[in-house]
Amino acid sequence: MNFASDNVYGIHPKILAAIEAANKGTSSSYGYDDYSKRAEEKLSEVFEKDVSAFLVTTGTAANGLALSALAPSFGAVLTHAEAHAAVDECNSPEMFTGGTKIIGLHGVEGKITPEIVEKTLKGFIRGEHDPKPAALSITNSTELGRVYQPSEIKALSAIAKARKMKFHTDGARFANAVASLGLKPAEITWKSGVDVMSFGGTKNGGMLLEAVVFFDTSLAEDFLYRRMRAGQLVSKSRYLGAQMLAYLEGDLWLENARKANALAKRLAEGLTVSNRIRIAIPNEANEIFAVMPRTLHERAHAAGAHYYDWMPDTLGPNGIAEDEIFVRFVLSFATPPEDVERFISLIKDLSSR
Repeated sequence: MNFASDNVYGIHPKILAAIEAANKGTSSSYGYDDYSKRAEEKLSEVFEKDVSAFLVTTGTAANGLALSALAPSFGAVLTHAEAHAAVDECNSPEMFTGGTKIIGLHGVEGKITPEIVEKTLKGFIRGEHDPKPAALSITNSTELGRVYQPSEIKALSAIAKARKMKFHTDGARFANAVASLGLKPAEITWKSGVDVMSFGGTKNGGMLLEAVVFFDTSLAEDFLYRRMRAGQLVSKSRYLGAQMLAYLEGDLWLENARKANALAKRLAEGLTVSNRIRIAIPNEANEIFAVMPRTLHERAHAAGAHYYDWMPDTLGPNGIAEDEIFVRFVLSFATPPEDVERFISLIKDLSSR
């Protein structure tokens, strides 16, 4: 019963088969192979717009490189305080940008709002003594499992554009957001004002499957050099292209995300049956955040369940009691449904003792 992360599960069989098929014969290298070219073209189809797309191996590299194209070394990027770019990537964005300041904003449930952004920007009153506000970055779905609606993204974009800032989306779990909303990808990206995004696939069935997608293609100037300098231009690039093609073919990416989201919904519903567990944050994608008694948590772990305890300050000063623990469950397309049912039964049994 492993709900620690969607990273703990393997590669989708169709993607693994695509890698195997690409392994036959010879192919051009360094991104000039047919697989990579077709994958980049396919991303334009998915987003219903001609985009400039660049395949990379990790989400950390995708975020850092994307932001490096948006913000100068003397700039500032505003994002949520719990965004990966702020706390989970070990100063990678600062390295790729040459020193851009990442400023974390404390929004509710992983989201930042126009009000928070405007209040922060009003504090930039020292001219060149402050970093220059250069970009705004959101995560969709957020690190706390919430999903941005198009109206929310448009409102944030309006503020960014008014300050001549660029707009980035970290899409490590973008598929889960699209599946949750039931909208076309374009509706929550370029049609809502997003300039560039990190398009993730590793968490949703890939092995090394990430891309930087530019909707404002003028921002992609010199990005080939940025990717090369970062060590992200893979010599045997066909394996990245083959993965992306298989991921997008027949909307496999959305099929996988729907499965993960549905399993998360089932688990959330099952957990709420116990009056000893409460869902602390609305479940909108494939992550669940709950508060449970520490003793129940310890017994569940002892019985073979795997999931992470989370930062309690996320819920504010009155979020949990001393004998409670804040936990995160992440569901994958490959999570066995029977494991979900086993865990629900386990919690029901432990709660009755």
